Amino acid sequence: MNHQFSHIVNLIQQARSNALKSVNAELINLYWNVGACISQEIKAASWGDKTIDELAGYIQKHHPELKGFNRRGLYRMKQFYETYASLSIVTSAMTQIEKPKNVIVSSIRTQLKSVDNEVDIIVSSTKAQLEISDIRNTILCDLSWTHHRTIFTRCQTEEEIIFYIKQTIKEKYTVKELDRQISAGLFERMMLGNTKLRKTVKESYPNISNTFMDSYIFDFLNLKEKHSESDLQKGLISQMKNLVLEIGKDFLFIGEEYKVQVGNSDFYIDLLFYHRSLQCLVAFELKEDKFKPEQLGKLNFYLEALDRDVKGQNENPSIGVLLCKDKDEEVVEYALSRSLSPTMVSEYKTKLPDKKLLQQKLHELFESNSDTIID
Repeated sequence: MNHQFSHIVNLIQQARSNALKSVNAELINLYWNVGACISQEIKAASWGDKTIDELAGYIQKHHPELKGFNRRGLYRMKQFYETYASLSIVTSAMTQIEKPKNVIVSSIRTQLKSVDNEVDIIVSSTKAQLEISDIRNTILCDLSWTHHRTIFTRCQTEEEIIFYIKQTIKEKYTVKELDRQISAGLFERMMLGNTKLRKTVKESYPNISNTFMDSYIFDFLNLKEKHSESDLQKGLISQMKNLVLEIGKDFLFIGEEYKVQVGNSDFYIDLLFYHRSLQCLVAFELKEDKFKPEQLGKLNFYLEALDRDVKGQNENPSIGVLLCKDKDEEVVEYALSRSLSPTMVSEYKTKLPDKKLLQQKLHELFESNSDTIID
């Protein structure tokens, strides 16, 4: 009987979830249409800025039960439409699905289902790609209005907007988590990490883009400026939820001080994870000081031990991340240049970064590395 009862509860919960998604989809569709109408009227010089004030006043006077349609709300809808409609991924897809009166969809599922059958292409921009089905789920269902508003009001470039749309869907960020990641410069740090992946690593792990970062932000630990590796490790273990939010929810925690035995000796890996998408073990070694080349030897030794004695037959070779407080990029480049082992060196910060500095570093790397692509 318990099994039957659980089945009925699951039906109820699924129906409630579907209802909420439908309501959210209709709400996003409404805001898109209102924003499109306002934008086009202003563009055609039929309306001026004062007209929006008059519209807000009219709604408030004649339909006080309609909430969210004040002057600020109406401008947000206009900004939402203009920002998303200008994205190359949206404009390309909308040529496939646009209907009169700028309705994204008249029937949320059925209209686009026919398009999915006819169109088997990936809509791409120079540095970003999304499938048409992704656009459907993103704009209509997968993100709330507050998620959208956070993204289009805080992100500056098309690449950044697309990144946070995809990342929010993949990692299932709450609005609070999304806001924190934007403040922490996740986009810039992830892109910097992508540019520093060695060719051998990219070839071995085709899906590795947007997995590892050049720097990690552990502001949630409240560590003192001078701290030990033990303090760092204990703090990360006690804040595992925040740690997984920072490194990505595809990382599954296996253990701390993970023991590997080689010969008659025992060795301990600081933190060991399993990555679901890459299907491999990931070892994190923590260093409270500046990167030293000799530290890679120990990490490579751990990876060899994992691959020989722990890795499953159907799993990919293990990856190592040396996480240090600081690093000299040129020293890192020299140290890794002859290594075939899938290792990387990242730094960690205990305070939120300067986003302008991250953006500058990313711009400089894009200028010097024309092959960099945001997946």
